[in-house]
Amino acid sequence: MLRLLRFSALTIALSYVAVSLVVLAAFATPLWYAWRETVEESRGKALEAESFRLVNIFNTEGPDKLASAIDLQVGTEAAGAENLILFTDASMVRLAGNLWVWPRQVPHAHGSYHLSIDVNGTPTRARLQYTMLPGGYHLLVASDITKYRTLEKFFIYGLITAAGAVLLLGIVGGLLIRRTLLVKVHDINRAALAIMQGNFSHRLPAYSGESELNTLVETQNRMLDQIEHLIVGIQNVSNAIAHDLRTPLAELRSRLEELTVTRPGPEQTFVEIDGAIADVDRVIGIFNALLRLAEIDAGTRRAGFVAVDATGIVSEVIEFYQPMAELQGRTLSFTSPGPLELGCDPLLLAQAISNLIDNALKYAQKNGTVKVEARGQPDGTIEIAVSDDGPGIPDEEKEKVLERFYRGDMSRGTPGVGLGLSLVVAVARLHGGELKLSDNRPGLTATLVLLSSANSSADPGAARLSAS
Repeated sequence: MLRLLRFSALTIALSYVAVSLVVLAAFATPLWYAWRETVEESRGKALEAESFRLVNIFNTEGPDKLASAIDLQVGTEAAGAENLILFTDASMVRLAGNLWVWPRQVPHAHGSYHLSIDVNGTPTRARLQYTMLPGGYHLLVASDITKYRTLEKFFIYGLITAAGAVLLLGIVGGLLIRRTLLVKVHDINRAALAIMQGNFSHRLPAYSGESELNTLVETQNRMLDQIEHLIVGIQNVSNAIAHDLRTPLAELRSRLEELTVTRPGPEQTFVEIDGAIADVDRVIGIFNALLRLAEIDAGTRRAGFVAVDATGIVSEVIEFYQPMAELQGRTLSFTSPGPLELGCDPLLLAQAISNLIDNALKYAQKNGTVKVEARGQPDGTIEIAVSDDGPGIPDEEKEKVLERFYRGDMSRGTPGVGLGLSLVVAVARLHGGELKLSDNRPGLTATLVLLSSANSSADPGAARLSAS
């Protein structure tokens, strides 16, 4: 029983059949009731009127005149007429009418009855009006309702036939739908099996036309696209981690091995130890950056969201990097129209801006300029743009440099592991925004786009969803 109640195409079809039968019954029941009541009421009124007319003749003109009127009436009616009349004396001896014997089924009491009586040797279903007249006379007026019973049977048979047709068509239709769905589900299962076996580029088969199944397939294919992207990203990150960790670890081992073999003096030993510490710091830096990215991606830093002035945060970062820029002989400037209210994690925002400025100072020309600008936009976003006059990034690499551990040709000789812009992208997504890279001619402009507190929801996660 529970197996039949499980969700399936056949269950849906049977449910539809059941609902159709209930609707059919709901339509037929009041119709049947109205038919019965209307016909019964009309027959009852007709019998009462006929009985009243005959009783009136008896009361005004006497039993002989009533007998003559009844014989005249039944004599002029066509054979097989539905009206039945019997007028008898006190001894139940027939005086007039088209019934020859008083029906023994009729109770000896005045009233209206539904009985099956014998009419010329034929059992007949009839409605009767029995009236006892003064002087012991008896008057029975009846109406043959057999033909109405035939109509009622036709109605019932038609109703049963309709219900059977609905049931049969519903079951056949349900089986056909189930068969069709099973064929499509089988195709989806085969595609899913191929994906489970490692072919992540495989997609579920799409079908022509618009349907709920196609909508589900499209959604699943988009999900598979995202899964493939994540898996490829994980593979790339794993390869990049292995590559970037190998160099400092190899240098560390080489230093330690050299110390073991050569056993230099204390001064040279401490120099090599300092180099080993630097190699370890590089490894720790990589893992710290990965942990920050994982923490941001998981959304655990959303608890630190507060309303702050973005201009103030950028100013503090500029103040921190100003001495470094002066030592490098580069100009670091900042412009802003005024306070810009922003709901964010101040530490993460400062980290993202620091990464952008650090990159700009790293690649700007000698004695070049790095410009930072914070501005509000009509759509409610806040943009923090960092521009330099360095070599820039080719258009074909602008998307790649946002990937984790990716390092372009221009950055091969510079320190770093390729996680700076990745962290900025993660911070932007956490705040419902994005990082845009554009040409500065010469140089590069990195624009951090964030939702202002006036346009973000109380839940930063909701703001992120609405922005994406």
